[in-house]
Amino acid sequence: MTNSPTINVIGAGLAGCEAAWAAANSGCFVKLYEMKGEKMTPAHSNPDFAELVCSNSLRSEQEDTASGLLKQEMTHLGSLVLEAARATRVPAGGALSVDRERFAAYITAKIRSHPNIQVRDNVEVTAIDLADITVIATGPLTSDSLSEFISQYLAPEKLHFFDAAAPIIEADSIDMTRVFAASRYDKGGADYLNCAMNEEEYAAFLRELLSARLAELKDFDRQAQGDLQVFEGCMPVEVLASRGERSLLFGPLKPVGLTDPRTGRRPCAVVQLRKENLDATCYNLVGFQTRLAFSEQKRVFRMIPGLENAEFLRYGVMHRNTYLNSPGMLAADYSMVARPNIFFAGQITGVEGYVESASSGVVAGLNAARRAAEQESTIFPNTTMIGALAHYVSGYAGGKFQPSNANFGIIRPLDQHIRRKAERNGAYVKRAMEELTANR
Repeated sequence: MTNSPTINVIGAGLAGCEAAWAAANSGCFVKLYEMKGEKMTPAHSNPDFAELVCSNSLRSEQEDTASGLLKQEMTHLGSLVLEAARATRVPAGGALSVDRERFAAYITAKIRSHPNIQVRDNVEVTAIDLADITVIATGPLTSDSLSEFISQYLAPEKLHFFDAAAPIIEADSIDMTRVFAASRYDKGGADYLNCAMNEEEYAAFLRELLSARLAELKDFDRQAQGDLQVFEGCMPVEVLASRGERSLLFGPLKPVGLTDPRTGRRPCAVVQLRKENLDATCYNLVGFQTRLAFSEQKRVFRMIPGLENAEFLRYGVMHRNTYLNSPGMLAADYSMVARPNIFFAGQITGVEGYVESASSGVVAGLNAARRAAEQESTIFPNTTMIGALAHYVSGYAGGKFQPSNANFGIIRPLDQHIRRKAERNGAYVKRAMEELTANR
């Protein structure tokens, strides 16, 4: 492919791998740069590409949800991430959750074996040639050197927010006599372990959670502390708890859709545990992203029924994420308005979530290939979820710009009013897939 146009992709996370895959499958030669091996970010440990740092869940796969619609659209566009997710999935009810080690290995093997992709790993990119067609997909923890280059030459206004990951515990340390297996509303099967709390247990847990000591921020986090923001979609459990004594009961501890078989009643509160791998040797605490000190996590989370002797394989952590002030800076194809041959993809653009990040990589990769071929960009309409995310990032005109997951609130409203939510969501999905298939 030496006579094919060359595209540089910086970063081999979800967005970078999707961008490289899309551009390579469009006939371009791709140089994919990844600094792992030479240098790791504070949040990464796996040497493979597309490492999932926080949860192992890619959210709902149900067709009438915003997340499910985005997955349908990306599947139609040939997403590598979704191919890998379905090949390495673990049972998780209506959610698409994966064995994160096998998931990363699957994508790494696919990328390395593609004839149009040359992997340049163990290389930290600190600057780019502004004349090249380049996709920057370095994620929310872009290295200091490249971040400085971006600030100086491309995007002087950057924002920070803080992201948090949930702890993982060893399966053998769970007291199975105190938990029950079920999925909410019996969707998907008995894929979760449920730790039920009565009112007294919940009150005691809440009291200790709110008084627990927080971990000190690391140096790279402390630098952004003056502009501390917490993204609503990844709220630390202690921050959510501080909003009111019942706030957790409408969040990660909500008991609705679950019946404790030992009592025949709905519990006061439920902590759900989700499998981390296919062998079910470890589980994560769903929705328990946290910044508590490690010793405090061990003390407080062992108050959860069934976790009295829990062995923690990984404690929850909180780290700084970085994203661009993208509206007006990026176009709806994720290219820079001022420098159309420079594309951004992933969380650095202000999309939030694994699949959302991957979707921006698909769009950026496809359009980088079109730019190389001197063709007009493909702008996905905001009647599709993949297009709605791109339009949100590029054209948000509200107050302070905040990252966004896929949701029906950013998609263009239907022409007719449909009162029932399920029917309305179904109409969104039908319209999106009709428009997507009609234009590709």
